[in-house]
Amino acid sequence: MPGMNVPNLLTLSRFALIPLFLVLYRNDHPIAALCIVLLAGLTDILDGYIARRSGQVTTVGVMLDPLADKLMMLAVVMALLFGGKIPWSAGAVMAFREVGMIASSAFFHFRGYKTVPAIGLGKATTVVYYVAVLLLFLDVPGGVALLWVAIAMSFVTTGIYFIKFRSLNQA
Repeated sequence: MPGMNVPNLLTLSRFALIPLFLVLYRNDHPIAALCIVLLAGLTDILDGYIARRSGQVTTVGVMLDPLADKLMMLAVVMALLFGGKIPWSAGAVMAFREVGMIASSAFFHFRGYKTVPAIGLGKATTVVYYVAVLLLFLDVPGGVALLWVAIAMSFVTTGIYFIKFRSLNQA
């Protein structure tokens, strides 16, 4: 299969982890579900590192990697929302952004536009999201507040990506 390499296989594994996470969370195994989320985060770090380090960055990977991240984050948001761990407002705002990012990425990709590579603030936002999720799963105070910080960071990041996207695709 063209474009299949170790980084892309790691990315594909994240898609398989989403239903496993949901089954574990739904069946009252929140710590096991949290471990799946953390494993997904680890594969995200590994696939990017391996792809860049070994020159295995592919168009497939550039499209699938953020999709896997966003779908996992949507699954986590929905689980936390229906589990009563986060307010509906936070869930709605996060879902709106994630779905919007997925739809716009697909729309522009299939129209032949160039993709903006990940930026430092985007990576920092992901780390803050993961720390917030960890706090929420472990019922540590401050999880919801940190989640709102991550949400604010995600919208700033989206604005920066939009500016970079316009600049990259005007040439």
